[in-house]
Amino acid sequence: MPFANFKVPEKTLTPKQKEQIVTRTTELYVEIYGERARDNTMVLIEEVADGGWGIAGDVLTLAMLGEAAPANSGDA
Repeated sequence: MPFANFKVPEKTLTPKQKEQIVTRTTELYVEIYGERARDNTMVLIEEVADGGWGIAGDVLTLAMLGEAAPANSGDA
C-alpha cells in the first residue's frame, strides 16, 4: 500500500489545502504505480504543535516561519 506522511506546522493549512495534498499525492502514486494504487493509497497529514520541531539545532515557531494562512480562514 502506498503511504505518504506529511508533517506540517499546526494551523497552517486550510481544509481545502489538506484535501489538495491528499488528492495530488494520490494522483502521483497512481502515475507511478498505475491505477491499482488509487484504492490503496494512504495519505496522513500530521499537524505539529507550534515549537514542536526544529532544524539545525533551533526550535521553529510559526512566528519564525512567517505564519502561513490559518486553517480557519474560511477556505473550508
